[in-house]
Amino acid sequence: MENQSSEKQIILEVKNIYMEFPGVKALTDFSFNLYNGEVHALIGENGAGKSTFIKVLSGAKIPNSGEIIIGREKHNSLTPHQARRLGIQTVYQEDILVPSITAAENIFLGVESSNSKKAFINYKQIFTEAKELAKLIGIKLKVDEIYERLSPSDQQFVKILKALAQKPKVLILDEPTQAFNKNDIGLVIEMVKKISQEGVGVIYIAHDLEEIIEVADRVTVLRDGVKINTHDKKTDIFDPNSLAKEMIGRSVDLFYKKKESSVGDYVFEVQGLKLTPKSTPVSFKVREGEILGVAGLKGSGRSEIARAIFGALRKYEGKIFYKGKDITPNSPIQAVRSGIALLTESKKIDGLFMGQPVSHNITAVGLDNIGRFFLNLNKEKRYSGDFVKKLNIKTPSLEREVKFLSGGNQQKVVIAKWLFKGINVLIVDEPTHGIDVNAKTEVYELFTELAASGKSIIMISSEMPELISLSDRIIVVRNFEISRELLKDEINEENILSGFMGGK
Repeated sequence: MENQSSEKQIILEVKNIYMEFPGVKALTDFSFNLYNGEVHALIGENGAGKSTFIKVLSGAKIPNSGEIIIGREKHNSLTPHQARRLGIQTVYQEDILVPSITAAENIFLGVESSNSKKAFINYKQIFTEAKELAKLIGIKLKVDEIYERLSPSDQQFVKILKALAQKPKVLILDEPTQAFNKNDIGLVIEMVKKISQEGVGVIYIAHDLEEIIEVADRVTVLRDGVKINTHDKKTDIFDPNSLAKEMIGRSVDLFYKKKESSVGDYVFEVQGLKLTPKSTPVSFKVREGEILGVAGLKGSGRSEIARAIFGALRKYEGKIFYKGKDITPNSPIQAVRSGIALLTESKKIDGLFMGQPVSHNITAVGLDNIGRFFLNLNKEKRYSGDFVKKLNIKTPSLEREVKFLSGGNQQKVVIAKWLFKGINVLIVDEPTHGIDVNAKTEVYELFTELAASGKSIIMISSEMPELISLSDRIIVVRNFEISRELLKDEINEENILSGFMGGK
């Protein structure tokens, strides 16, 4: 990447792209442009046309009509080779790298350099160049580590660095923060800003409107394949409510209005939980039909406490009770057998079998319900179909692989899986990270219905509107201990922030 002139120039222009699939108009007369050194965000609900546009630019799809202009070249369509030659690089959500070689080798695999003309790979050189590239955009990465051993967030960095190694003019980032927890998204935003400062034009696609507002210089809104508006930070004030309204075509309140329902007696109890010999014991109770919100900053210990309750993280001390019975699990299998489920933030990694159909995913933890020695496929189809209908999971069929569903529908499949198993206590970590506004509302309504049916829900979230609107009660975690408990009439942003700082 070379720093370019401060004068902005259009490096990519798309005019009147029309793309139709059988019975569906994916893009209609869509026009878009990108300047060097800017971050131009593209937002819209699932099915709005964002993915289709990416595939047109990367050469994976051929539009019915329209024009793509890069530099002085005009094209009616592109091939993948042409797109790369013209300087377009795309970082997809899906993993396409080699798991068994190092991060540095993945970064430069297929990249023409002085190394490519030699008989042997100069590992010292590619490790050095990978480190320099990472340093340039402000990230720390073990470039000599085997790729599959890296954390999901570092794997995402490797994908981005691989694209940058090609010295792109246009970098397309499709949901780049999906692999990151809510608190680490700032690292990605700072990295993207540094990339754009080097003169690269970035097309940024994400669902989180606060994230978009933070990173973007311009925002284009797509709805049903049609461009609704383009906003410029220089002249417009980016407002989440206004952007959401343009996305879904109606007024939207980002604070969900939860239906009130009665809660029962205390049924679930965490007593004296300690993760280390020196940590302060954590104790709390949850009522039947209650949504207990858990707030906390990065590193507060909130996710670790959830994993320890589920038996996925070692406990130094502590007991877990359900209706007075000691059910303390030492493994996730024991937790599930006791009626406890954990929905982690990284559902694609440890919540779903992405290459398996919807039906298999729903029945995965409850196979004993559909056959003792042999699986009864008719039963599986019937049960999974019931949950698809009950949870309004949008899928063309039960055989559809889960990886092709939207983020919101993937989350519903995870919930269906645990409901099929028959759990009583549902622990959810960042339940709506990476899903759009409408899908969030559907997940909120589902949680509300589950609580009304008697399920006890422990909800960890970094989103204030989510915590405030859904929680019957909130505990704030700080330094691996509960710093504050907020009852319903005490729940507000000021009190939650006070708990972050240790205020009682």
